[in-house]
Amino acid sequence: MSLAVPRQYYIQGVTKDGRTFRPSDWAERLAGAMSIFRPGGGQGGISAAIGYSPYCVPRVVDGIKCVIVSDALRGIEPMAWDFVMNFARDNELQVVEITAPK
Repeated sequence: MSLAVPRQYYIQGVTKDGRTFRPSDWAERLAGAMSIFRPGGGQGGISAAIGYSPYCVPRVVDGIKCVIVSDALRGIEPMAWDFVMNFARDNELQVVEITAPK
């Protein structure tokens, strides 16, 4: 029996009308705001170093700044998922589901 792999989505730094989204560090800011949501929850002490959550990471894909969001975030914290998706909607950013290789 295999576990289902959560779907992932690109939030692309391009608006629906084709403009590049600004500010230029938007992806790092959004992923930074979601950095607390990690497997096992937030860690304190020396392991509290800044890093991105595996559920919401900034990337450059085909020359376009993106944030890759895992559907697993919805199961961990629905309000965080809503925040990220509402950010994309409110700023008219393109959201594309990543298709898993077969």
